[in-house]
This record gives sequence, structure tokens and C-alpha cells, in this order.
Amino acid sequence: MTAYRAPLDDMMFAATELAGLESLARLPAFAEATPDLVAAALEEAGKIGANVLAPLNEIGDRQHSVLENGQVRTPEGFKAAWTQFRDGGWGSLPFEPDYGGQGLPWLVAVAVQEIIGAANMSFSLCPLLTQGTVELLSAHGSPEQKALYLPNLISGEWTGTMNLTEPQAGSDLAQVRAKAVKDGHAWKITGQKIFITYGEHDLADNIVHFVLARAPDAPAGVKGISLFIVPKFLPDAAGKPGARNDLRCVSLERKLGINASPTAVMAFGDNGGATGYLVGEANRGLEYMFTMMNNARLAVGVQGVAIAEAAYQHALAYAKERVQSKPVTRPEGGPATIIHHPDVRRMLMTMKARAEAARGLAYYTAAAIDSARHHPDAASRRQFQSVVDLLIPVVKGWCSEAGIANADLGIQIHGGMGFIEESGAPQFWRDARITAIYEGTNGIQANDLVGRKVARDNGASATAFIAHMRATLAELDRAPGESLAVVGRALKDALAALSETTDWILEVHGRDPAATAAGSKAYLDLWGISAGGWQMARAALAATRELGANRGHPKFLSAKLATARFFAEQILVKARAYQAMATAGAQAVMALDEDQF
Repeated sequence: MTAYRAPLDDMMFAATELAGLESLARLPAFAEATPDLVAAALEEAGKIGANVLAPLNEIGDRQHSVLENGQVRTPEGFKAAWTQFRDGGWGSLPFEPDYGGQGLPWLVAVAVQEIIGAANMSFSLCPLLTQGTVELLSAHGSPEQKALYLPNLISGEWTGTMNLTEPQAGSDLAQVRAKAVKDGHAWKITGQKIFITYGEHDLADNIVHFVLARAPDAPAGVKGISLFIVPKFLPDAAGKPGARNDLRCVSLERKLGINASPTAVMAFGDNGGATGYLVGEANRGLEYMFTMMNNARLAVGVQGVAIAEAAYQHALAYAKERVQSKPVTRPEGGPATIIHHPDVRRMLMTMKARAEAARGLAYYTAAAIDSARHHPDAASRRQFQSVVDLLIPVVKGWCSEAGIANADLGIQIHGGMGFIEESGAPQFWRDARITAIYEGTNGIQANDLVGRKVARDNGASATAFIAHMRATLAELDRAPGESLAVVGRALKDALAALSETTDWILEVHGRDPAATAAGSKAYLDLWGISAGGWQMARAALAATRELGANRGHPKFLSAKLATARFFAEQILVKARAYQAMATAGAQAVMALDEDQF
């Protein structure tokens, strides 16, 4: 498998030119997050990605995690890698210094997540879930819970999980049956949970499970679900792992990909009840868990960026080495490496453009989270939060599918060898495929975008953000060069399609929700290519400014401009097709009776 190397220049370009790192550094909370410091941090993260985690990626895929006598053994090298990751403080970047965090922006943490995920997606899931539990507990835990659990979770001495899904419930959490019975100051938890990522493993001293369960007198449905901390080992008086709690890993799922990540079926309370501690107020568990889920949805979108980049690097290296056929560009010569064939170039450019657009969108959203939390002006915080709420389902849905699509194209570039496991290309696709499913399927993200993020506020947030993107059109009109003119025309048409489709949704949703639901996925894709195209346009403008001022590396910057034009001509032009699909209504989708399938 081709060695992964973090694309540090691309990452810093996205962080500074698209996400506004320098503006974040002017906020009091992030005064130390200068571009020089962030560049140094990413360089070090790139080393652990390339030298420690990437070499374990194929090993983990081949060996899997294994359940033996109730204990899970992770693949060769994973435990040592976790120790190095933990000791380097890589899981603590965005969290409060009061609990051992480094107080850096989420933008920086997201960039590091990309590196870790690209190097070894299976490994990256453990810190991903742990960071989500820190977010949840920071927002909703009691002072005592924070003091006990946050330092251990932030340091990586302990890891965290989220336990939502049950066999009969799937994504319908109203059907959760796990029970919680009051027992003095604690609760006794009984029930079974499935699809629990790193639910059992040998990396850390303790595993802190966050479990949704229902008290006997709780209301039916989602309004009766509470959230509990259920540690594998109950902390003793000194806050160290003590007695084993009444929970166990029943089995590990056999999966399509992410084989090194142990996906556990967890049983709670086989011997009377696992001890759990209520988080916040009873019956508000799902509300609290969404704090964690939104964090995880952004992280899944970043996994899409990571796989998009890793698959691109792998395919590019193969295309530069594989000799086959005479290229039409120079038929008088002999066979050449396949990167000289226009169709292979088309695929490589598609992969490059998708990865860069997805990175720009994910980083922009992470920076908006930082501003929503730390901007000194309350009105600005609310405005940034509205952007975050709007873009989270887009980042999760569109960026995850960018990773899957790039992995698929990577297989195609390899030709027949891409279907052979030894080439390394299939693992990217197998690992990426789950990203469209977990943390809420992309269909759920699309319904969330339409129903909660657009219709609920009568399109105010969506309309405002479309107007914000349109402001870039004037700058494109003033900029020199044919490429920027092409980008400007494509972006203008895409934003018109997005605006018109948004208006249609606002008109139709209240009286015919099936019509908007049938087209919601196309609407999410329209948002993805439009917002991604906007980021590419901004990248092209920034590259043009730098070239005009004789700053930066000319080849790097001219590649940015060329890639933005490619995105405009080959991807952004699909906006009108997505508009047609999004506004077609439900007649064709729902035309058949159940027995006609």
C-alpha cells in the first residue's frame, strides 16, 4: 500500500484562506493559535500519521480485533500506537485547560482528525468517540462528573463510547428498551446495545459508556429516554478504576470494513444491573446525546475528507507507475504511464477536486463552531451557530460520500488490480462505506436538513447563507482571467438552483412533506456541491491574489486555480440536475404499491 503523507500545504491553505485561522487567532480564547503554531502541530501530527498509524492500517484490516474469553484484543501494534497518541496529547487539543485540554480551536482538532483518519480510519474511531463524550459531558455533566471523568477522557487514559442503538430500534430511538432503575445515588442499567464502536478493547485502563435507557415511570417515546454514565470499571475513592461493572461484550460484529475497530454488542446488567450515573435531568437523554452526535457527524464528514485524500494519494502513485497503452496525446511514442491518458486524468482530477472541496467545507464548519462558542459578540455567536446547524448535515452527508466516491474511483484507476486486495485500493472503499450509514444515515441527514434546518425557521438560515455565498460572485466578476470567469458562471448558476430549490421546499413542505422527503437527498447533494463549489471559488481567488503578489509557490497556487475550474466544469454543473430531482415530488418515488416491488 502506498505510504500516506499528510498534505500539509493543502491543509494549511484550507485553514488559513478558507476557514479563517488568523481571524480565530484574534479571539481571546485562541490567542496562541497562530498559523506558525498550527503548522508545527500539523507537521508533528503528520509524522505520527505517516510513521506510526499508516503502517498499521493494512495489518489491522487483515488481523481484525478479536474477542477472546470476554476480552477484546486489538491488532498488532495498536496498543503501542494508542500509548504514543495519548502521550502526545493528540486527543486533548480542543478542550478546556482546566481539565487537561490544550484550548486550541476545533479547526485544529479537525485537521488532526483528518490526518489520523487518512492514516488509519479504524484507529481514528477510538479518539473520535472519546472526544464526543468529552463534548457531551462538558455541556451536561455535573461538576463532580466533570472532575472525575473529563481529565481521564481528555488525556486518553480512559476512552468513551456512545450506546444508542438496540436490535429492535435501529435509528428509531423512540423504541429504546434498555431499563434504568433508581438505586440510591446511582441507577441499575439492564439491556443490550449494538454497533458500539470500541465498546471493548485493550488500549486504555477504563472505558466509559454513555448509555440511553428508560426509567420505569418514564413517558413513552423519545421524551422518556435518560442518559447514564456506565463505566467498565467503577472509579474507587481515589478516582482510579476499581471494581468491574456488570457489563460485558457479547460479540464483535463481522464487518465490510474498519475491521481493526471493534464494533461490539454490549450487554448491561446480566447479574442484577450495571451501575450507572444519571447525566443532567431524567428524560432528557436524547437531547443531551445530540451534543455528542453533532460532534460525531462533523467528525464523520472529516473521515470522508480523510479517505478522499488517502484514496487519491494511493491512486495517483499507481497512475504514475503503471505503464499501459499509447496515450492519444502522443500516439507516435510507445506505451506510457496511465497518468498520461485523459480519462485517467479526469478521474484523478475528480478525486483531487472532491477532496479539496470537502476539506474546505469541513474546515469552514469547524471554524464556525469555534466562533459560535468564543466570539465576544452574542449576536455573532448566534449567527455562527446558525451556520453550524445548517452545515453539519451537509458536511456529514456530502463529505462522507466524497470519500466513498473517491475510493471507488481509486479502484477504477487501478483497473483489474483495484479488485485485488493486495493492491490496497479496496480497503479504502470498504472502510469508507460505513460513513454514509453511522451517526445517522445520509438519508436521515437529508431529512434533518429539510425539516429541521430549513423549514423550521422558514428558510432564514439557509437564505442568509446563500446570500453570504453570493457575495463572492462580485469578487469573481472583478477578478482577471478566464478560469475565474468559468468558476463564477458555474457558481452563480448553482446558487440560483439552490435558492430556487429552497424556495420550493418552503412552499411545499408544510402541505406535502412526502414531496420534500422524496427529494431531500438530492437537496443535500445540491447543498454539498454548491457550498463545496463556493469553497473552491474562494480558493481560486486566494490563489490568484497570491500569484499576483508573487507570494507562495507558483505551481501549488496554479494547481489550486486549475482544480477550481475543473470542479466548476465537471461537478458544479450538476446543480440543475440535483434541482430537478429535488423538486420532482413524490409521485414517481411512491408510485408502486408494496406488493409491486
